[in-house]
Amino acid sequence: MYDSWRHVVKKRKKKKKSRPSALFTSDLLHLHPPQLSQEAGLSQQEALEVLQAVRSGGGGASVSLTALELLQKEAETRSIVTFSSRLDAALSGGVPVGKTTEICGTPGTGKTQLCLQLAVDVQVPQCFGGVGGQVVFIDTEGSFLRQRVTDVGGAAVRHCSLLVEDEEQRVAMTTFTVEDILSNIFLVHCFDHVELLAELHLLPDFLSDHPRVRLLVIDSVAFPFRRFDDLSQRTRLLYGLAQQLSAIATRHTVAVVITNQMTTRVRGSQSQLVPALGDSWGHASNIRLLLQWSGSQRLATVVKSPSHADATVQYQISSDGFRDTDQSGAG
Repeated sequence: MYDSWRHVVKKRKKKKKSRPSALFTSDLLHLHPPQLSQEAGLSQQEALEVLQAVRSGGGGASVSLTALELLQKEAETRSIVTFSSRLDAALSGGVPVGKTTEICGTPGTGKTQLCLQLAVDVQVPQCFGGVGGQVVFIDTEGSFLRQRVTDVGGAAVRHCSLLVEDEEQRVAMTTFTVEDILSNIFLVHCFDHVELLAELHLLPDFLSDHPRVRLLVIDSVAFPFRRFDDLSQRTRLLYGLAQQLSAIATRHTVAVVITNQMTTRVRGSQSQLVPALGDSWGHASNIRLLLQWSGSQRLATVVKSPSHADATVQYQISSDGFRDTDQSGAG
């Protein structure tokens, strides 16, 4: 079965050291929210905001890269295929590692299904054109279904087994099994925004210890933030969250995939469905995908991307997972 990475983090919490009452930036970098709350007399919410500010403000060691190094790094980075050849083509190969992708849509359009597909696909061995990585899956809505991952994983294994042509691929298939797929998914459940922000604060240390992780999924980012009385506080927290996700994507070479719900915007006598969390949140991701129904057809639209033209493709959710409508281009 899959492993939860929270128990790994708990081991780190046991290694506490006594600290002086005066706290400096370097001290804060090694503190967890509950520790800072206790030592500085802050609420847990205030402690989270302080630690977010320190992390995003460059309190830790940073590595500067030249434009050429960044270009070379991007050229060496592979994308995660979606098993829909049409959507992969629209994204120039799939969901890019090192960037943030937001998947928006109403209930039933397949946001979670695409996330589960990506959680499997990120593990496709490199000799088959995959990434050969692991995934951290943060579930805020209770939508992660083990049986569904088993079905999607089984289909991916069968697909790759039909492509075997050489010894390297035959060897790779010995460790690309449904059991291995489940064991490479680090699952954590968050039930409110405090838990989500706390987990993300701990995540960089976990990623440093697990360099094979190439995908972070948050399904969904909207759910913990939808009911907020103080909108200014919500905006501030979301801004810090966006900075964290961007830093995680670039510094740890991880594809960050987040799902977002839709809400109704009313202007005068007109109303329309738009992604939740406001206009400012629309700048949080590098790429925004919109999944929607058009009659009986499912459509995926690239509505925002700095390097891709707007495009709309058809897809379907089959027993095997996220696929082209005619199945001919799967994989």
